[in-house]
Amino acid sequence: MPEYSVLTLVSMIAVVVLELVYFKTGIFASLQYWLSMVIIFGFQVLVDGWLTKLSDPIVIYNPSQLLGLRAPWDIPVEDFGFGFTMVTLAIMLWKQRSNRQLRLAGDSSTSDRTRKDR
Repeated sequence: MPEYSVLTLVSMIAVVVLELVYFKTGIFASLQYWLSMVIIFGFQVLVDGWLTKLSDPIVIYNPSQLLGLRAPWDIPVEDFGFGFTMVTLAIMLWKQRSNRQLRLAGDSSTSDRTRKDR
């Protein structure tokens, strides 16, 4: 199997496992996440389609590293997997940091109330 395809698949699986087992941010159950993915993939089609069009490519991939499946506008399907991985990981890290900050803020307000009660 081509290297870029394998790495894309492994990264997609790793991100899903990280979310379900470690981060547990709940993004896969969020409508906001899926809407953001639709928007991101929409722009990816426009930009990636322009960059990888076979009639006049700006970015040229080694064909032996890809499955050879291209859609739409000659975009290698691996690019969508890579995009999913990159965006999903960024959102997971952002959500985890935001959740941690909220928990810390909640803990500090609880400890402030405890000190005032004494």
